[in-house]
Amino acid sequence: MTLAEAQAGDQEAFAALFRDIQPSLLRYLQVIAGQAADDLAGETWLQVISGLAGFRGDERAFKAWLFTIARHRTIDWARSRARRQALPQKLGPADARQVMPDTADVVLERLETRSVLAAIATLPRDQAEIILLRVVAGLDAPAVARIVGKTPVAVRVAAHRGLRRLAVVLDQPGVTV
Repeated sequence: MTLAEAQAGDQEAFAALFRDIQPSLLRYLQVIAGQAADDLAGETWLQVISGLAGFRGDERAFKAWLFTIARHRTIDWARSRARRQALPQKLGPADARQVMPDTADVVLERLETRSVLAAIATLPRDQAEIILLRVVAGLDAPAVARIVGKTPVAVRVAAHRGLRRLAVVLDQPGVTV
């Protein structure tokens, strides 16, 4: 009922949806978009807000719709970034202090989460994205297939291959999660 209440304008219901989905959305975006994750999550939620009243479906369909929007925002961002091709700046010591994460960010990111996300990020992009959508976002294979433009069988195969690769990486000596 939270989704229906949010669609009817209930701010507390929308906040509950946001709190439920935002952590997995950020994890997904951190792997596929890196530093731009927070900005892309914000753009995703803005689009969700503008289209929420017209959305039809249950909460599972809503989650799939939201991750589809996030993926599209990421694709748009990557295209825009490729067109700009800004030259990297050399950072000095004073600049490094300005890009240090604040204490709240450090507290929110647990070592285990970072390790797992780093391991997932070593996978080929399609496998990493599919594992994030299946495991982190909790979407089923048909929903992930619609998001990434593959068949459910191809999603299952990519997820299986990615998880096998992760198992090999995590079984290596010195790798801890």
